[in-house]
Amino acid sequence: MTVGQSMLMEFDEEMKNTRKVLERVDDTQWGWKPHAKSGTVGWLASHIATMPGWITVTLQTDQLDYAPVDGPSWEPPKIENRQQLLAELDKGVAGARAAIANASDADMMKDWTLLAGGHKIFTMPRVACLRSMVMNHIIHHRAQLTVYYRLLGIPVPGLYGPSADETESSAASAS
Repeated sequence: MTVGQSMLMEFDEEMKNTRKVLERVDDTQWGWKPHAKSGTVGWLASHIATMPGWITVTLQTDQLDYAPVDGPSWEPPKIENRQQLLAELDKGVAGARAAIANASDADMMKDWTLLAGGHKIFTMPRVACLRSMVMNHIIHHRAQLTVYYRLLGIPVPGLYGPSADETESSAASAS
């Protein structure tokens, strides 16, 4: 079993949880944000939905300069509602899963570099990049989005067991 293949069960579970969170995005709350320094629901959800696609980019390239001095900066896809959000997530997850499944150990251990304007942000083995820059990053922002949901009164889905919202509804329906 390769390193990539050993990551697939975790990847599948985290992507299932990510989809559960994004399925709760309310289009009428797309522009809401809890603080002036915070991103909107739509921005945060879109950021999460595009991250699985970063796995494919990481495994197919040696580096990425997201703001090159001699060309246009990287622009995320324009996502305007939950339907587009879930389509982007599903597309990214399918591509990422295939890329992970087909990556050799040598592919996973090869260094990958993130640049901004030609300046190195970091270099690390691809496997470390997948875990930190993508998977942990998704989990971090997914948690932020569930806090937004709590503030908006949107039921928070259970991810690693039932949430308080699911526990309440389960108890109410049992009576």
